[in-house]
Amino acid sequence: MNLSIEAKQLTKRYKTQEEDQFAIKDIDLQIPPGQLFGLVGPDGAGKTTTIRILATVMKPTFGTATIEGFDVEHQPEGARALIGYMPQAFSLYPDLSVIENLNFFADLQGVPETHRKERIEELLAFSQLDQFQKRRSENLSGGMRKKLALACALIHEPRVLLLDEPTTGVDPVSRRDLWQIVAEVLLKGVSVVVSTPYMDEAERCHKVGIINKGQILVTGSPKELGKLLPYQMMEIIARPRRITREIINSTEGILSWRPVGDRIRMAVKDPDKVEKKLLKSLKAAGGNIRVLRRTKPIMDDVFIHLVESSGDKDEH
Repeated sequence: MNLSIEAKQLTKRYKTQEEDQFAIKDIDLQIPPGQLFGLVGPDGAGKTTTIRILATVMKPTFGTATIEGFDVEHQPEGARALIGYMPQAFSLYPDLSVIENLNFFADLQGVPETHRKERIEELLAFSQLDQFQKRRSENLSGGMRKKLALACALIHEPRVLLLDEPTTGVDPVSRRDLWQIVAEVLLKGVSVVVSTPYMDEAERCHKVGIINKGQILVTGSPKELGKLLPYQMMEIIARPRRITREIINSTEGILSWRPVGDRIRMAVKDPDKVEKKLLKSLKAAGGNIRVLRRTKPIMDDVFIHLVESSGDKDEH
């Protein structure tokens, strides 16, 4: 298989006075060209460490990783030429304008003068920053700074794009814009690795690696991972909420439940039986049911199941 990114048993260990601690352990990745791979997990799971090693910013303790055949530890210069890297805190220069930042990063990446003007104009239009090119980056909104950071990471037309939680702290409109930019990049055959704590963003990915406590619990497409659940999902919208929750708590066959916005998602073994029981109980209690139906698993459901199965139920 032709791979843009490959990692084998990637491990980062820190020695402490008490014991060795692992930031990540035995991470395996195989990412072909044009794939959007989501590294999904909570804070402290090992997402940033994994991406920093792939970006040649940090060396692994054990294991290997390659970017289009270049070993990130032993051939970092070759790998870096192919990588666009956007860390959580991307170092834009606040006193430089949008256009000056792009030119600065073009210098750093050795973008030739003959191609630079055309490339910068393309990225300004791409990121919808063309009308703000003279504005200093410190005066941009948070979402616009993220888009500028992404444009800077793309200035040299990398073959691999590494994004560490790019949408954290971004407003919904800018978040949508960032994902549109990523979608356009993928069409050019670029491989993208994005880390995120947001399970809804995992749904956008071709493949997802769910990571917790430094280890990847499972890898697959969102559809494949949804099939791992040993139960089915239902959702209900009903009032009064307090009575609805009390009835759900006492209904046999509901394995677990959690509120999500105005609805409650329930894990059940037999949806037909649970539906009949809820209809009967809520009707008797004078409840008003707006929605009661089966629903497809989402990445939140998969993540909660995997983490609880791995013994971390009390932590999430």
